[in-house]
Parts: sequence; C-alpha cells; structure tokens
Amino acid sequence: MPRLQLKDELWSRLKMIFFVCGIYQTRNLRMTIEGILYKLRTGCPWRDVPSAFGQWNSIFKCFNRWSLHGKLKEIFYALAKDPDHEWTFIDGSIVKAHQHSSGAVRGNETAIGKSVAGNSTKIHIAVDAMGLPIQFIITGGEVHDSKMAQNLIDKIPDLKILIADRGYDSEFLRDNIENMGANSHIPRKKNSKIGNEKMDWCLYKYRHLVENIFARLKHFRSIATRYEKLKRNYEGMLYLACAIVWLPM
Repeated sequence: MPRLQLKDELWSRLKMIFFVCGIYQTRNLRMTIEGILYKLRTGCPWRDVPSAFGQWNSIFKCFNRWSLHGKLKEIFYALAKDPDHEWTFIDGSIVKAHQHSSGAVRGNETAIGKSVAGNSTKIHIAVDAMGLPIQFIITGGEVHDSKMAQNLIDKIPDLKILIADRGYDSEFLRDNIENMGANSHIPRKKNSKIGNEKMDWCLYKYRHLVENIFARLKHFRSIATRYEKLKRNYEGMLYLACAIVWLPM
C-alpha cells in the first residue's frame, strides 16, 4: 500500500470542507483525494498513480473536473478564510516546465513562457504575517515580478503593510499602496538617489517567510516542476498544495 498523506484528523476536517464546496462523500472519495495527493507529491504521470488509489483515469477526471469548475480554489479559500493581514509579503519564483507540459490544444491558456531557464512558469505569491499563502497568480516565466504586483495586491482586501524586495521598486506601486491606505517597505535600487530612509530594515528581515513558502510548496514535485499542460490544472495543483499547508492550522 503506498504511503498516505492525510491522517484521520485532517481528513475529517477536509471532508467537511469538500461537502461545503459541493463535493459530496462517495465510497472512494478519500482514496481519490489520496491519489491526487500522490501525484502532487511525487510528480509521476497520471498513468503511474498506484492502482491502490483506484483507476488512474477516474482520479484524473475528478481532478480535471474540480480544476475546471474552480472547486480546488474554493477549498483553498475555505481553509484560508482568516489570514493575519498585519504584514503581507510578496515575491515571485520561476518553475521550469517539463517537456511533457507542452502540446496543449490551441486556444487553451498555458501560462508557459520563455525565460533564461527555457520554457517556464512563474508563481507570484503573497503570504500573511504567519507565512501562510493567501493569494497567487500564475504567469509565463518571462513576466517580471513588478508587472504583476498590482494585480496581486488588488486581491488582498485588508492590506496594511507590504514588504517586498527591490525587484518591486516602483514609484507607481508605492503610490498605489499609499492610496489604498497601506504602507510599503520596499528597498530602492542601488543606483537610486532617493535612498531608503523610510525603510524598516528590522521588519524587512522577516521577508524570509515568503521564501519559506516557496521552499515548502516545492516539496511537492508537481509544483517544483511544471508537468500540467493547462494553466488551470497547474493552478489546481497549486491551490491544493496551498490548502495542504493551511489544513493543520
């Protein structure tokens, strides 16, 4: 029997959230979830998901359907309903796209682009003061962090203090954050003539929390390497990984 991801206590909580999100208890639901988590954890092809979890095609169809209808997104937000918005940290990280992620049917959004790493995807993520993920955006790997910063913080309703690295140094972004009634602590670039007099360097040291969440999420091999052809399916994997991070909270 392959190793399982969910203890009984965690499954009991997750099962209720599935019910709230419109996914009802069936005879094989738990093993179907475990099969998806096995794929998430190991990054194996769907056909190689062990038969102990059920028919691989049935497991894939469930995952694909839940991604299509936004069920995995709902599950994540149901778990992340009470984040600590005292501080918000944002950053981006590139994920290399495996050759098997190519070949999507024309017209479907893939979010795979060309960067110095070749075919790649970028995860733009925001975490709360506890280092837990609260929002993310998926783009091609060539998209600069600062270009998606505004879209990312627009998803955060109670922004108070934003901390980011100097890759987000932009007067436009700073002004927008101030207009939202929040403060920003973003170092200016080394060639800046304005300086960093207003920077809270002590608070900036906690920026490792957003780096930590990338390290945590990339323990899941289906996140560390992009195997999914469609953007929505890779997003589904990421929503599920973020939900697993929130589940014990």
